[in-house]
Amino acid sequence: MKIIKPKKLEKGDTIGILSVSGRIKEYERIENAASYFEMCGFKVVISETCKTSHRYMAGNNDDDCINALHNFFADENINAILCARGGYGTLRLLNKIDWNIIAKNPKIFAGYSDITTLLTAIYKKTGLITFHSPMANGDFGLELESHTIHSFYNTLQGLAKEFTAENPVFYNTGIAKGILWGGNLSTLSAMCGLDFIPNSDIILFAEDLNEPVYKIDRMFTQLFNIKELVKNVKGIALGDFKDIENADILNEVIMEIALHLNIPVIKGFKITHNKIKDTIPLGVEAEFDAENAKITILEDYVS
Repeated sequence: MKIIKPKKLEKGDTIGILSVSGRIKEYERIENAASYFEMCGFKVVISETCKTSHRYMAGNNDDDCINALHNFFADENINAILCARGGYGTLRLLNKIDWNIIAKNPKIFAGYSDITTLLTAIYKKTGLITFHSPMANGDFGLELESHTIHSFYNTLQGLAKEFTAENPVFYNTGIAKGILWGGNLSTLSAMCGLDFIPNSDIILFAEDLNEPVYKIDRMFTQLFNIKELVKNVKGIALGDFKDIENADILNEVIMEIALHLNIPVIKGFKITHNKIKDTIPLGVEAEFDAENAKITILEDYVS
């Protein structure tokens, strides 16, 4: 598969704020995010799906979201697409996406949580490097933390070369290489049965929110029932599992995974639903040093 590197984000670019997942309950947050980016020297376009909803999802229906996604990629005036929020909805879109529109109009595509579906699917179907990043509604629409802002611009401008774990927990040490790939654990597990696993060595990163340990155990088990993933994964870099009870039991579960797969596994990266988060390129070759709790990017990921 040919890898496509999007153009880096530059002042004066137009950022498209796209809602294709959960419905926007507080539109003023989207307006706040737009004002912030405009203050920073960017132009902003907001999708109509930020203003409409059906049940708990964005847009009047799924076709609205598909059209918004297609139109934002096809629009030559939009340089980068930042998703508005996660929630639920992107899994419903996959079978309707025209991947050729995305492949022919590559640009920055960023988000996290439920947007993991699109980050991984776009990379698999087109080769376009995507970005696990903060979003408009829950991050840029509220009070921002300085590390999160710095990491966002640093990564989207192609300057981020290393990510480090904070207060790391070591389950199995070692050094591995592969493409950075992953995202929200529950979203990844929901994709089982689809064609979404890359055909290359993988450094898997994962995080989640408000999930009991038995569900985290189940989701990892579901993922690692995929023989292709077990074959390709060479290391696991874990972020935060926010608002979890029984952290000691979670550590036992992760230790079992590390020893069973016999690969480097550590926890503590700023990959999270918390305010302080890193922006991570997905699909880029990296070295995972589980001796020193860091990830080093080995190639350019924007042009």
